[in-house]
Amino acid sequence: MTTTTTIVTGGDRRARRSARRVEPIYYLFLLPSLVLFTLAITVPGVVGIFFSFTDSIGIGEWSFNGLTNYIALFSDPAILQSYLFTFGFSLVTVIVVNVIAFLLAVGLTARIRMKTGLRAIFVIPMVVSGIIIAYVFNFLFSNSVPAAGTALGIPWLQTSLLANPDFAWVAIVIVTAWQAVPGALLIYIAGLLAVPGDIYEAADLDGAGKVQQLFRITVPLVAGYVVINVILGFKGFLNAYDIIVGLTNGGPGTATRSIAMTIIAGFNGGDYAYQMANATIFFVVTILVSLLQLSITRGRNAL
Repeated sequence: MTTTTTIVTGGDRRARRSARRVEPIYYLFLLPSLVLFTLAITVPGVVGIFFSFTDSIGIGEWSFNGLTNYIALFSDPAILQSYLFTFGFSLVTVIVVNVIAFLLAVGLTARIRMKTGLRAIFVIPMVVSGIIIAYVFNFLFSNSVPAAGTALGIPWLQTSLLANPDFAWVAIVIVTAWQAVPGALLIYIAGLLAVPGDIYEAADLDGAGKVQQLFRITVPLVAGYVVINVILGFKGFLNAYDIIVGLTNGGPGTATRSIAMTIIAGFNGGDYAYQMANATIFFVVTILVSLLQLSITRGRNAL
């Protein structure tokens, strides 16, 4: 039996230590961002969590009330309705956005004319403010669409979708998807362009049709991009606020009031501590979604 001994010299040890050593100048550049993040995000968050255990209205005197706010949250129908709407809306919207964005990406990476110009056109909604988009679509849903429904004799289009408590969420999904599709589209285009063309050439030689190539080659090879878009989209839609404010302002009634709207409305209405408890629960939910993202994407090498 042969024994191999590795001798590590002092020079090798010093080289390894220097390779691991971080220059102090990097910490100096990091310090301003760290201070700003702490003062703007961390400190207000900790203070808010602290006041969620009190009866504070945002100003004046306050006293501790323990878990009273948290217990009340789980029996408040308005809070439960906002969570139900937000998660349902997020789930439907993320499906609609990813299906449309993926199909558009497939079309815009095919051998078609003017695809560069078409890509530029399709990403325009991404650079427009959400509140502006919401007000424009509010006018369309309240005036243009009912007028078109009356002219065409379609009864269910003759009244605004925004005034219907059963279908107002559909309008919100349409407008949100219209703005969110470009971001997902760019990610899918990057994923599709990363797929080697030789694979499709080999599939053509084997007699595989375009549909077979789509489901057996394209979809599996861009699965990592699908996961990223789904997770990022879902996290983003959980924070929906500006488009809903511009379209329905949470109405009719409270049918389309999201979690973010409920929290902000409580702050403005003197219900500070109660809504801080709601915000804390919402923060925990987003952390769980982030952990889910890490667990799903860990080990994937598609990107």
